[in-house]
Amino acid sequence: MNMEVSIINAFGKSEEGGNGAGVLLDANNLSEEQMQKIAKEVGLSETAFVKNSSVADFKVRFFTPVKEVDLCGHATIATFYLLKKRGLIKGGNYTQETKAGVLNVQVNEDNSILMDQSMPEFYEKLDKEEIAKSLNINVEHISDELPVQIVSTGLKDVMVPIKSMEILNSMEPDFEMIRETSKKYEVVGYHAFSLETIGNTTAHCRNFAPLYDILEESATGTSNGALSSYLYEHGKLDKMENLVFEQGYAMRMPSEIKAALEVDGGKIKKVKVGGIALEVKLMIVSI
Repeated sequence: MNMEVSIINAFGKSEEGGNGAGVLLDANNLSEEQMQKIAKEVGLSETAFVKNSSVADFKVRFFTPVKEVDLCGHATIATFYLLKKRGLIKGGNYTQETKAGVLNVQVNEDNSILMDQSMPEFYEKLDKEEIAKSLNINVEHISDELPVQIVSTGLKDVMVPIKSMEILNSMEPDFEMIRETSKKYEVVGYHAFSLETIGNTTAHCRNFAPLYDILEESATGTSNGALSSYLYEHGKLDKMENLVFEQGYAMRMPSEIKAALEVDGGKIKKVKVGGIALEVKLMIVSI
């Protein structure tokens, strides 16, 4: 049986940028094994499978080439962009059932998509020496002002504050060591960033997830939701709306991820992440 998978580029700042995701809009009759096989054949960092839901407008499951993950930001952007383009939804607010919970998605008339993330959870602070070693940098290259910390808004990532954008973009990580460290702390990977940026933006980022066969990702929605929360928690945000994160530049795939926080009484009440998308091509896969 042949299945049609749309390849969507989310978060691109240019045609070369962004992060590709596969989207299969009618996955109701697919088994977990079939979805995993399709994701492996598609070969992108994540493929989204849309199903009917009894608790939300849609149920969406996300698979990397090797395993299922609870949530994927760029694949969510891709999914709702495609639903709107196919005329299955209009601009407005929708809900998606994911393994990270039922989350709101805002679909704008300009085709930009903003998705709610899970409430931030702040976990342990890690030894900077250990993390520096896996990134092949000196511990002095990691910020003195900010901790290396595990944070989640749906997926657990290690936030790694790097002192300069130059150091960040010149890093050549030891991916095997990152894989083992990620396994040890039960995280998806590292989200390394610098507060030095190219444009008038919030942070410049690189994301490494070799445990999931993603050595480096050019645009990561969930990780930047976690980073927004981390920066607020540590007093490094001067605004809550219109946060913009640069990513993918070290890969020559410039991307831009948008985020916003809603804060009440000093506490984060909502985290939103989003951006734009572009349909690239159709791919036929056999199962």
